[in-house]
Amino acid sequence: MSEQYRLKKNQRGRAPIWLSRGLYFYDDRVVEMAKDVRSSARGELKITELNRMYMELGELYVEKMGRGYAWLDTGTHDSLVEASEFVRVMQKRTGTLIACLEEIAFHQGFIDRAQLMQRGKLFEKTAYGQALLALAEGN
Repeated sequence: MSEQYRLKKNQRGRAPIWLSRGLYFYDDRVVEMAKDVRSSARGELKITELNRMYMELGELYVEKMGRGYAWLDTGTHDSLVEASEFVRVMQKRTGTLIACLEEIAFHQGFIDRAQLMQRGKLFEKTAYGQALLALAEGN
């Protein structure tokens, strides 16, 4: 295993080489591979071990995230509430939705304005739907 791409779990007080946190996409082998991951002392399966398996096969592809990203751990009830509050505050202060799939699909050309409008109307009684309709109307 290359030192350059060594994976370590986050240890308090020590900076890891790479933190394996983020958004993961796996192929159809992942279910079988996950069966070989041993549970931690807390009974959790560790994503780092699964990523290590792919790395050892030479099939781990990493995209380093730059500025403008925030990682919010949601492994506990408290951290889930904190992440929810962070998203609420950021959306309210910036007037934009975070990780809005319809908005991303629209900007990437996967859906057109009519499809975006259709999704907005589906949720029109919610703030989410209103945001989609405003985006579709060019506001």
